[in-house]
Amino acid sequence: MRLTERDEQMLAWLDVVRLCDMDAIRFALGGLSGAGEPVSLRKAQQWVARLGEVGLVDRQRLTFRDGSIVWATHQATGKAAPNLYRQTTRHEIVVASAAARFLCRGYSWERDRKPQNRNDHQADGVATRDGVRELVEVELTPKTGARYGKIIDDHARRLEREGFARVIYFGTPVALRAAGADEHTRALGSLRTRFLWLPLLDARGQWPKDDEAAWQTIADQAVAVELEDARSSR
Repeated sequence: MRLTERDEQMLAWLDVVRLCDMDAIRFALGGLSGAGEPVSLRKAQQWVARLGEVGLVDRQRLTFRDGSIVWATHQATGKAAPNLYRQTTRHEIVVASAAARFLCRGYSWERDRKPQNRNDHQADGVATRDGVRELVEVELTPKTGARYGKIIDDHARRLEREGFARVIYFGTPVALRAAGADEHTRALGSLRTRFLWLPLLDARGQWPKDDEAAWQTIADQAVAVELEDARSSR
């Protein structure tokens, strides 16, 4: 079988996110084709079946998820198959869902750089469009207040020193109330406008069928940040 450019791009994306659900495949395929909207579930299943026939992707059903979990095989990436029963698997699947939705809206997606020391924080991913880089986080369950304080401080430092435009949090309402609490963010000052909290995930980490309002909020805030940058550079 001859791989298309989109096949190669999909395998490269799967190498980054490691594993995802079929819904993420729909969004990633739509984004990498330039359609700007997810393909049908049938087309996503056909793509997985076609690449599966030649051993480049594999899939398995998990009891805690609807549908199959998909990953690129050792033949495709040179990496061992992911452990689907790790405690972090649910979180990784939701991060991949975020990544796929960014792809569908014209962004690229990559891993954040590795922590530079024990106190450094690695975000869940980096979304980039038109040269603008944004840190992305997924929160399903609350962390301790002390941990959030350190993470928010680290994000603020990176906004100032590493050229990131924003920090975008997707999560459950409970987790984001904890993450964005005043006690963690009051010291941000003007940087507070560069943090966006989107509590649109349910307790299982499922995305809503219609998330257009959230993406409109992302777009509106991007414009506000651009205007703020323009004013500060005068």
